[in-house]
Amino acid sequence: MRTMSRVAAASALAVVLTALVGAPAKAQRVIDLDAATITELNVAFDAGTLSSVQLVTRYLARIAAYDRQGPGIHAVIMLNPKALETARALDIERKAKGRRSPLHGVPIVLKDNYDTRDLPTTGGSVLLEGYIPARDAVLVQRLRDAGAIVLAKVNMSEFASSGAYSSLGGQTLNPHHTGYSPGGSSGGTGAATAAAFAQFGLGTDTGGSIRGPATVNGIVALKPTHGLLSRTGIIPLALSFDTGGPMARSVTDIAIALGAMTGVDAADTATRRSDGHAERDYTKYLQPNALKGARIGIARDFTGFDPDVDWVVESSLDVMRKAGATIVDVRFPKWMLEAKDAWYTAIRFPEFAPQVADYLRSTPANYPKSLAEMLERTRGMSSISATGSAPNASRWAKFANELASGSTGDYRYRSVRDHALPLMRDVVNGMIASNQLDAIVYPTQSMKPERIEAEGSSSAPDAMNIANLTGFPDLIVPAGFSDNRMPIGISFLGGAWSEPRLIALGYSFEQLTRARRRPVTTPALPGEAVVLK
Repeated sequence: MRTMSRVAAASALAVVLTALVGAPAKAQRVIDLDAATITELNVAFDAGTLSSVQLVTRYLARIAAYDRQGPGIHAVIMLNPKALETARALDIERKAKGRRSPLHGVPIVLKDNYDTRDLPTTGGSVLLEGYIPARDAVLVQRLRDAGAIVLAKVNMSEFASSGAYSSLGGQTLNPHHTGYSPGGSSGGTGAATAAAFAQFGLGTDTGGSIRGPATVNGIVALKPTHGLLSRTGIIPLALSFDTGGPMARSVTDIAIALGAMTGVDAADTATRRSDGHAERDYTKYLQPNALKGARIGIARDFTGFDPDVDWVVESSLDVMRKAGATIVDVRFPKWMLEAKDAWYTAIRFPEFAPQVADYLRSTPANYPKSLAEMLERTRGMSSISATGSAPNASRWAKFANELASGSTGDYRYRSVRDHALPLMRDVVNGMIASNQLDAIVYPTQSMKPERIEAEGSSSAPDAMNIANLTGFPDLIVPAGFSDNRMPIGISFLGGAWSEPRLIALGYSFEQLTRARRRPVTTPALPGEAVVLK
C-alpha cells in the first residue's frame, strides 16, 4: 500500500477538524467611524452589527470627549436631548417596516441659522438666545422625513458674516490645529464634520461660507446651484446669493444628502427654476472613471500666491491628467475680477436689513424686529452675560454699515442686480462653452489656512464669490496639506444645474487621491469603529 503524502494527510486532517468544529468564521470587515460613508453604515445596519442608537451614542461620545473637553473645539451650541429617543424609535421602525431612505437613523448637525421646531435657532447671536421657531426649515423637515436625526445645532459666524466667532457660541477652533480658524460662516459645521461629531452637516453659503470652512477643515462640501435647495426657514443674509448645502467627509455622503433635499418649495420662488433639473438620486453619478476624457479648466488667476497651495494644485492636475483628463489653462477677465467684490457688496449689504426684518417678524415680542433695533440692543452689551455670552464687536459694528448701505430700490443695487450679475453668468458660461469644459477648477483658497488672529488678513484674490454672483454650483474636495499640516481643497465650478457632472468628477478625483485625513486633535475613541459584517 502506498504511503499517504504529507499534503494529502494535512488535507485529510483539515476535513476532520472542520467536521468537528465547523467552518472557520469569515474575517470581520471593520472601518473607522470617521471614514464610513452612509452607504457603509447601511451595510452595517442591514447586517445587524450597528443600530442607530449605537451610532448616535458613538457620536455623542466624540462630542463629549472633544467639544468642551480635550482640544475644546467648541463647535456645538446645543445638543438635541431627544436624539437617543429618536434613534430608538427609528431602530424599531427599521425592523418593522424597513428603512425610509439611506438616511434612516443617521445623525446630522445643523448650522444654527436653520429653523428647528424643537431646538433654539439663534444665528449664533445673543439677540436671538432661546428662540424656538414654530416649524422646521424645509430642508430640515425633508431630512427628518428621510429618517435623519438632528443631533446638534452648531456654531457659526454671527448672522452668517465676519469671522468664525459668535456672541452666543464664542470661538470655534479647527480640529486639525486649534490655533487655526475653522473658517466662516459655516465654521461650526466644518469643524464638527471634520471632527466626526456627526455623519454630515448643513451649512449656508452667501459668499463662500460653505466652501471656506470645507477647505480649511479638510472635508467635502457643495454650494449648489442657486434655487436647487429651499431657503425657507433659514435666517437670511442676502437671498440673491443665499443657499444651503451639505458638508461631509466624502463625496458619497454629499450625493446622498443632496438627493434627500431637492424639490420645488412653493414658499421659495427661486426653487421653481429647479423644476426639471433637480434629481432625487445623485448616487448614480458616483463614477470612479469620470475624469477620463473630461476637459478641465484651471483658473490661473488664483495660483501663484502660496507655494504650498500651488504644489497641491499642480499635484492634483497631474492626477487628473493621468486619469485621462485634458487640462486647459483659463483666466477670468481682469475687469470682472476687479469689480466682483464691489458687485457682491452692492447686493449683500442692502438686502440684509429688509430680509432679516422679514424673518424677525415671526419671532415673539421680546426679540428685535429690525436691524436698527438689533444695533441699538448690542450697543448696550459690553460685558459678559450671566449665561456666558460675550460681545462680538466686529460683527455688531457691521450692522451700522449694512444699515447705511442704501436700499434695494436705488440705482446702485438695481444696476448690479439687473446688469452685472447676468453679465457674470454670460462670461463664465462663455468660458466653459468656448473651451468645451466640464468644469473649472481652482484652489478653494489661494493661501493656506490662517491662524485665528490673522483671519481675514490675506490680500490674495478669492474665487469663491464667483459661484455666488453667477448662482453656479461649486464642489470642494480635499486635495492635500500644506507644510504646516493644514488641509488644502480644490474646487470644481460648473454651469447651472451641473451638480451631476461635478459630483462625478469630484468622486473620481477623491477616489484617486484619498487626501482627506482625520484631524490630529480628535483621534478615534475605543470601540467606535463600525463592523460592516
